[in-house]
Amino acid sequence: MPDTVAEPLPCIGVVLAGGLSSRMGRDKALLPWQGRPLIEHQLAVLREAGVAEARVSGDRPDYAGIADAQPQAGPLGGLAGVAAVLAGEAELLVIPVDMPRLQATLLQRLRRERPDARCLAFAGHVLPLRLRLDGRSRALLRELLQQEPRRRSLRALQAALGGEDIPLDAAEARQLADCNTEAGWNEVTG
Repeated sequence: MPDTVAEPLPCIGVVLAGGLSSRMGRDKALLPWQGRPLIEHQLAVLREAGVAEARVSGDRPDYAGIADAQPQAGPLGGLAGVAAVLAGEAELLVIPVDMPRLQATLLQRLRRERPDARCLAFAGHVLPLRLRLDGRSRALLRELLQQEPRRRSLRALQAALGGEDIPLDAAEARQLADCNTEAGWNEVTG
């Protein structure tokens, strides 16, 4: 019997943009970054990284956003919403909307390294994240959403999937600065 080569799974980029931006005090996704809203910048970074399709997690009609499966359940609720509308298996490349320094080359590295990992992130960081979306990860997303809020997290998902991590150098780590607050935004943009 001849050897068969498995077709690679499609890589779908996901921008997590469903939060309330309560610590920022204004909608982070719409903050101006390099002449356009931050959400548009993040979608462009995903496309530049080579994803087959880029989607927005969050109730954002202007961006064909996918509503969270469970409101106010954080990134896990957003991922569960995406998982519910995507058919079949895929590799998800998940980034937050509030990480403006993130570059496509770093995401390409996340896509390329450890291709057999079910869940891969950079050491010391939960996001960005590469996640194999299949029956097991979908079931875990549903299960974790039923947990009490403090046990409902991306870290819990990563642990349950045997998540792996890869190291970062100092320049790469600077790309992962997030902007959850006005002070954080001013630090990144200043």
